[in-house]
Amino acid sequence: MTSAREADRAPIGPDEVPDWLRPLAVAARTIRPRQLSRFLPPPSGGRPAAVLVLFGEGPEGPELLLLERATSLRAHAGQPSFPGGGLDPEDGDPEGEGPLVAALREAEEETGLDPTGVRVFATLPKLYIPVSDFVVTPVLGWWERPSPVAPVDPAETARVFTVPVAVLADRHSRGTAIHPSGFRGPAFEVAGTLVWGFTAGVIDRVLHYAGWEAPWDPHREISLDHRA
Repeated sequence: MTSAREADRAPIGPDEVPDWLRPLAVAARTIRPRQLSRFLPPPSGGRPAAVLVLFGEGPEGPELLLLERATSLRAHAGQPSFPGGGLDPEDGDPEGEGPLVAALREAEEETGLDPTGVRVFATLPKLYIPVSDFVVTPVLGWWERPSPVAPVDPAETARVFTVPVAVLADRHSRGTAIHPSGFRGPAFEVAGTLVWGFTAGVIDRVLHYAGWEAPWDPHREISLDHRA
């Protein structure tokens, strides 16, 4: 199998993705940081990281790849997230192709996917996760040639799964997460779990800019008292 570092990482243009993905590919070219989150990178510092926001076509239409972290982890235990993590020195320039390499490498290491089947079509502006001091680049990918996925290391990843975009957009799946700290943000009850925090925030904005968003009730509150 070709590694993430050896895969063709040159981003493709909006005309090279499926029709259903084109609105997001076009919008991603002009999205500004403040349009995604109020948590933006500090002027200096922070640990460079990247996540792979990977879309494929499943039996129920467009779908998104997610994983659930192992409950034994010290940080973000049991939480759903995108595949991803911190940049390694070998990944390259954090301001260049480094985030693309890291996103594909981490996805391969966590889920076992074949990176040669992924076509990167955009990167979103860098965002900040204060609790971990990560400066994260969301890397948008199209799963052109899907490959089998499963937890590579059960000590780190409990499961790997896909969620149809239609389920994410469904009003019955959506709500506002309420953290004991006072944090409020989008949340998705899907696939037997609750997606919240950074991951849910990115999904919320992706649904909006791709034109997949449907009316939902932001006043439906979901407490995180027993999940934080």
